[in-house]
Amino acid sequence: MSVDVLESAREGAPTVLLSSGLGGAAGYWAPQLAALRAHYRVITYDQAGTGRAKRDLPEPYSIGAMADDVLAILDETGTTTCHFVGHALGGLVGLDLARRVSQRLVSLTVVNGWAKADEHTKRCFEARLLLLEHAGPAAYVRAQPIFLYPALWLAENAERARHEDEHGLAHFQGEETLRRRIGALLRFDATADLATIRTPVLVMGARDDVLVPASKSRELAAGLPRADLQLVDYGGHAVNVVEPDAFNAALLDFLGRA
Repeated sequence: MSVDVLESAREGAPTVLLSSGLGGAAGYWAPQLAALRAHYRVITYDQAGTGRAKRDLPEPYSIGAMADDVLAILDETGTTTCHFVGHALGGLVGLDLARRVSQRLVSLTVVNGWAKADEHTKRCFEARLLLLEHAGPAAYVRAQPIFLYPALWLAENAERARHEDEHGLAHFQGEETLRRRIGALLRFDATADLATIRTPVLVMGARDDVLVPASKSRELAAGLPRADLQLVDYGGHAVNVVEPDAFNAALLDFLGRA
């Protein structure tokens, strides 16, 4: 894996570790870095099989294996505990850590995530995989923003979306890697363990997310003993990119309380 450790100007600052969604790249969190570094030491990383960490993944692959990678990062960077922030798939990694090694997490934030994927989310991933199989990586990458961003935001940021298409295709993680990572997130089920998780959790979601219904955030928060739920009307699946100022303010508020 490729890991970036960004020290804070604040001496002895606690650590926030950011874990991306299916794309897996550390760069996804660029809109959060400046706000977080004012108060925290920040760790970002490219997940195994993606970005600068491209490699073949074992079959079957699991969220647990991704969580093991995070534990290795914490050990390698001398990080005893951290605030863990995960987007979608990254949030599942956080949930797995919280149920297995809660002593390593000061808090957990899950953004547009779930305890168990529902049929709508499965349909979306099945459609994306069919597009990849029958039309190829270029078509898959071209369709990806539809699942990430609100239509209004895409219309107003067409040039940025084109640049993201080019970058996504140039750094495409590979069909087999995608299949194994999607398989891992669809098999994940933490439903039976939620009540045992004592870590403070912020569950954040957007009501206009077309990939993960906001009801999954409500269900997740309802099952966790120490959860705060924050739903916003606008922002889509990539709400931290679409509305970074509001997202950062809510995240910093929670981290400060946690």
